[in-house]
Amino acid sequence: MKTILVAEDNDSNYILMTYILKRSYQFRRAKNGKEAVELADKGGIDLILMDIKMPVMDGLEATAKIKEAHPELPIVALTANAFESDRQQAIAAGCSDFLSKPVSSEKCLNTIKQLIGE
Repeated sequence: MKTILVAEDNDSNYILMTYILKRSYQFRRAKNGKEAVELADKGGIDLILMDIKMPVMDGLEATAKIKEAHPELPIVALTANAFESDRQQAIAAGCSDFLSKPVSSEKCLNTIKQLIGE
């Protein structure tokens, strides 16, 4: 089973993501961008769902660092900021795709499936 890293500092958002993912994927959590970079470096992650606004290190900085070391690792921005400029910043940082919160389970799972398959 493939493993998704959920980089999310908000507990309720993390619980929602685990509900969406639990049938199809294993998952791990990072509570900030620094933890996301550290877990990505340890390996065993197939895709990252990256919140953008997080403490310690934000999702854009974490994405750039992860992509530098692991260019093949898909990262999906997951943020409450739904403006086109936010999307462009996420893609420029290295994100493969962009989802705005609240995200539907169908859209989230379809996006993951497109990037890493079942």
